Amino acid sequence: MSLHLYTPDGQIDLPIPALNPRLNDPTLYRPSKGLQDAVNVALALSQPLLVTGEPGTGKTQLAWHIAHRFRLGEPIVFNAQTTSGANDLFYKYDALGHFQYSHNQGEALTPAQIEERFVHYQALGEAIRAGRRMVVLIDEIDKAPRDLPNDVLAAIERLEFRVPEIGATYRAQPEHRPVIILTSNSEKNLPDAFLRRVVYYHIPFPDAVTLLEILSQKVDGYDAPALRALIAHFEDIRDSKLLRKNPATAELIFWATLLHQTGFDPTALENKKLSAEDRATLLMSYSVLAKTKDDLSALHKF
Repeated sequence: MSLHLYTPDGQIDLPIPALNPRLNDPTLYRPSKGLQDAVNVALALSQPLLVTGEPGTGKTQLAWHIAHRFRLGEPIVFNAQTTSGANDLFYKYDALGHFQYSHNQGEALTPAQIEERFVHYQALGEAIRAGRRMVVLIDEIDKAPRDLPNDVLAAIERLEFRVPEIGATYRAQPEHRPVIILTSNSEKNLPDAFLRRVVYYHIPFPDAVTLLEILSQKVDGYDAPALRALIAHFEDIRDSKLLRKNPATAELIFWATLLHQTGFDPTALENKKLSAEDRATLLMSYSVLAKTKDDLSALHKF
């Protein structure tokens, strides 16, 4: 059964997006015992928690789970970039906008007006100014310049920052210390001085039992035997070593969702007797699992 959403000829109405509200539901996040222990250690010591693991294994979702668990509101996210500096963690100052305003208007602004118009607070800056505890997610810190991780920890220890453009210093009370979650895809080594001052946990890729639990919660329509068949095929793909970038849990969820929408019967994978239509559906679905041309070609030959 094909999706019948797009064909080169004829006209068809664009379907209403079928969003899955459970995909990122923090109440459905199931941390392992090891990850629970790491979170508890980090909270007890008031230290940042550094989480590594394959993309798609739930590193980022952990911040939402903790925020929900302790009723701390929405996490504040800082996405580290190769150009990120320590100051970017606190605020960004629109110097060009301020200059243009001053040049065109000629009217001096008060510090409060400068702050309102040209100072934009970022993750740690917003958390320090909040006057309450919040969760701050510093995502993919391994992408940042090498000195940024140490700058992050120094800033967290001080719990204060200065905005010289308006002559202001902000600091947080100890009881308002933010909960800091840092993620890394282990793309490069992080400084030893940084690693000594964080709590660390590596999220292993889920086993088949855990994958079944995840899919049962987040994918509609398939029973346990059907999901086991999908998981077995998915694990065969990962174990084949044919792909440069193995698909992760997130791709598995989307893949299973897509196959259910097409009416695909996963038990056919166990029998190794796919009809021509099922084979065509399966090949079409591999575009969810593959992320490069070579990987997609390898899956078509799998």
